[in-house]
Amino acid sequence: METRVDEIADGIYRISTFFPEVAEPAGFTFNQFLIKAEEPLLFHTGMKHLFPAVSQAVGRVVPVERLRWIAFGHVEADECGAMNDFLGAAPHAEVAHGLLGCQVSLNDLADRPPRPMAHGEVLDLGGKQVRRRVRHLNTPHVPHGWDARVLYEETTGTLLCGDLFTHVGNGPAVTEEDLVERALDAEAAFRQTSCLTAAVTTLRSLADLQPRTLAVMHGSSYQGDGAAALHALADGFEQRFSPEPQFATQRSVLAGEDAPGYAPGA
Repeated sequence: METRVDEIADGIYRISTFFPEVAEPAGFTFNQFLIKAEEPLLFHTGMKHLFPAVSQAVGRVVPVERLRWIAFGHVEADECGAMNDFLGAAPHAEVAHGLLGCQVSLNDLADRPPRPMAHGEVLDLGGKQVRRRVRHLNTPHVPHGWDARVLYEETTGTLLCGDLFTHVGNGPAVTEEDLVERALDAEAAFRQTSCLTAAVTTLRSLADLQPRTLAVMHGSSYQGDGAAALHALADGFEQRFSPEPQFATQRSVLAGEDAPGYAPGA
């Protein structure tokens, strides 16, 4: 198992671990993103068992004990499983998450009180030469999780978009190639998205940010016209998975053949 570190935008680093046994035969990456700033921020922690590898990778960019903020898209093992390990390693770090996620989960789960954020609120990470600011945006149930959210790093135009654009394989850290079809294929297989209508509306709303980089949690990140990519993914969801009732009953390959209501090919 190898954990790589690549700079995908100015001062934003992708930490990636490839698991060939997940989603065989293509395999699957689990990615975290580190914003190097006066107050460094780590987006995603990885699962608890990944803490040694991920923390070592963080240390190649900034000392782990200097981490100031720990953030993630929603409460799930691959997003925040090592949250408390990082809190233990970085004595001044705080978890920053949406108000809802703090109320329903993190006030109990985090070893230190989290910092709740309102929709649209900006966290100033400081910086003497380049000032870093990340904007918190609620995206409930998109792609999944009541507390789901994304972060937008305003200086580089990087959308830390979590599970959006998930795709399999071990491609380059960042690419200019279209990820939409690969993401739609992954959705058809895994059925990770909670609500078609919410997903389409949210994707179009995020396109208004006109991001230049999409920091993808599973797979390669994307550099280019982020607004066009978000609109294309929304179009693909509508064209490939409508109508909503049919979308809601589709099964994930992870559910297994004994899942309630499972039908081969559904």
